[in-house]
Formats: sequence, structure tokens, C-alpha cells
Amino acid sequence: MAQRKAITTAQAKAWTKATKAEKAAILDAVVQVTGWHRDHARKMLRRAATGQMPGPRKPREAIRRYDTHVTEALVRCWAMLDGIASKRLAAALPRLLAALERLDRLDMSVEVRDQLLAMSPATMDRHLQPYRTGLIAAKGIAHTKPGSLLKSSIPLKTWAEWNDTEPGFIEIDLVGHEGGDNNGTFHYSLNATDIATGWTETCTVRSKGERIVAAGLDQLIGRFPFLILGIHSDNGSEFINHHLSRYCNLRQITFTRGRPSHSNDQAHIEQKNWSIVRRAVGYWRYDTARELDLLNHLWPAWNTRNNLLMPSQKLISKTRTGAKVTKRHDTATTPADRLLRDHPDTLTPAEHAALHDRLDTVDPIELGDQIAVIQGNLLDLAKRRGAVQRRAKRNHVYLSRTKITRASSDEATTQTKRAS
Repeated sequence: MAQRKAITTAQAKAWTKATKAEKAAILDAVVQVTGWHRDHARKMLRRAATGQMPGPRKPREAIRRYDTHVTEALVRCWAMLDGIASKRLAAALPRLLAALERLDRLDMSVEVRDQLLAMSPATMDRHLQPYRTGLIAAKGIAHTKPGSLLKSSIPLKTWAEWNDTEPGFIEIDLVGHEGGDNNGTFHYSLNATDIATGWTETCTVRSKGERIVAAGLDQLIGRFPFLILGIHSDNGSEFINHHLSRYCNLRQITFTRGRPSHSNDQAHIEQKNWSIVRRAVGYWRYDTARELDLLNHLWPAWNTRNNLLMPSQKLISKTRTGAKVTKRHDTATTPADRLLRDHPDTLTPAEHAALHDRLDTVDPIELGDQIAVIQGNLLDLAKRRGAVQRRAKRNHVYLSRTKITRASSDEATTQTKRAS
């Protein structure tokens, strides 16, 4: 604006004495430099010639609807729910504030409470921006090994063939806690998520042995509030074995597997591996009995908060127009509310009563305190081994203990090349 004003003032001196043709030339030059409309440029030249140029515009004061008390209350609620996205936070606030009020732990006035419930997700993002910190995510190591020939008798199912309209069909996967070093033995977390509702349960097992994984899966299935109808896994030998096949046959559970090297066939559980397991315990190495006990004490509290209090969104449609992809999601809803709202006939009266009782008695602050204490103990144990490091590239000959000797006279030391 200052440069435009200087140009207009300089041209205004010649404007007053110029002929009609000269004024047209001056006007053309001002329009080309400033980008103004021709009529506006003529008006500004006349004002500059008479000394009536407008002064700088006063900055408009921001109208603050929410004060610091609302921001502080928002940050506390956001921290209770593990720093979730604002669209999920806005959907979670009514149940969270109702639970805190029921427990007489609502540390805010009625006005602040009403303002929190009226705040939009975009406004929440602006208020939470100074408090957000970036997450440093390492990369885990894949532990899946091909299963036996038994997989030929287990039907394939791709991501497009899932019936996500009925609760009871779950995807399962193992997450290794190797801490960046794949050598030795370490614990695995067995993760299971229901496709229709997003209800997720987790437990940690000491290894990926067939019997151990089958026992962990039996423990997980008992935690779901509804009957399990189908299990879907990858092609790892920890799942593709006679123990799990026999387990599903005895209980009349459909057992399917994804295609090899097609991780999108298990897209739901792959996403939960990050949002549940890695977000809770990170990429540290866990391989002791003490850590196994702490992990299995962590998951009930973590999954209760996730299933009862933390909403999630489901993809409704995805359309592609050229290079642009447009995705539409439903309203963020907790797995418990999704189950009660969309699938009320799935639960028996006793299961309905048990789930409502859990919703009426859940304590967000107590869950958060339990999670923080266990995570602190796990972090203290893990840090004693040092920071998470990438697995270094090692000489495979050295690891296999193969003796390295000089090549004999009749032994080629280089690969033969085809003549061109």
C-alpha cells in the first residue's frame, strides 16, 4: 500500500498540468504498476493532487469469544483423551463432561461448560495449536513369516469383500516390541478390532508361538461385548496353523486370510496397530516378565477409554476427479455408541445392561491416571536400555558364523557376465 501511495503521489504532480492525452498515458502507467481499476486509479490521482490521500487503515481488533478459562478447560479435556483430533474431540465432549459432572469432578463453571460444547472443531484447532507437539514416529520391523501349506484350506478375503454391517467380524494382527533390534526374544501385542463398530481389544503375549497366540486370542474374544462370528488375519505362521484353525472350527467361527503382500486386505487392524498399540507404548523393546505384566495391566484401561470415550470416524465414500481425491466421513462416534445406535439387536438384554453400566460408571480421570502411571513405569524400564535405534545393517556371513576363507585357484571370485 505504501508503494502504491508513493507512485500515485509522484504521478500526481504531472497530472495537474498534463493534457488529456498525457493524462491517459499517466493513467495507463499507474494502472499497469498498481493493478488498480482505471476508475479507481483516476480517483486516487485526483486525491493525491489535492492532498486528500486516505491515511492508513486502523487494524481491526480481534473479537475474542472464548477467554483463557475456556482454553484451559479445553486443553484439560484434550489431554484426558490423549490429544485426539478436534473433530473427534468435539464429538467426545458431551459424554466426557457428563461423566465428569456425574463424578463431581467438573472443574469449570456452567458458562465455560456451555462454551466448550458450542465450540466448533476449527476453533478448537486454533486454541490448541500452541499446545500441540509433534510425534516422532520410528518405524517398526515386520515379523510376519509365511504360514504352512495349511493356508490353502483357509479362504482368501480381500478388503472389498468385508461385510462391515454386522458386528462380530474381527481382524487380528501381532505387533512386535523389538525396539529396533530383531535379535533375541521379545514380547508381542495381539490386537483385534471389529470392522462394523471399531471396538478394539489388545493383550500382550511373551512370544509368537502358536499355542501362546491362540491362548491370547481366546482371552481377547471374551472381552468383546458381542459374539465373534469371523476372524481375519494375514498369512503369518503365528495365525496360519492347526491350533487356530481347530479353535475356529470348534467354535464355528469363520476364519479367513488376506492375500500375500496385500496389507490393505487388513487395513482396519493395520490402522489400529498405530492408533492403539504404538501410540500407547511406542517403539521401545519389551522382553521381561515385569514389562509383560505392565503391558497387560495397561490394555484394559487403554481400551476402555478408547471404546467408551474416544469417537472415531468411518469412511463413507471416496471419489476421484482427475488427480483430486475427495473423501467423506461420517460423524465421529465412539465404538460403544456405534454399537448401541446402529446394532441394538446384536446384544442380549444382559449384554445391553452390562454395556450401559460401564458407560454410566466410567471415570475418565481415573483411567488417565492409571494409564499415565503404567506408561511411566514402562518408559523408565525401557530407557535403561537406551534410546530407540534403527537396526544396523550387519554382515549376514558373520551372523551365520560362516568361516570366511580365501578362494581357491579354481574358484571364481566374480559373477560371469553375459557377452553383449
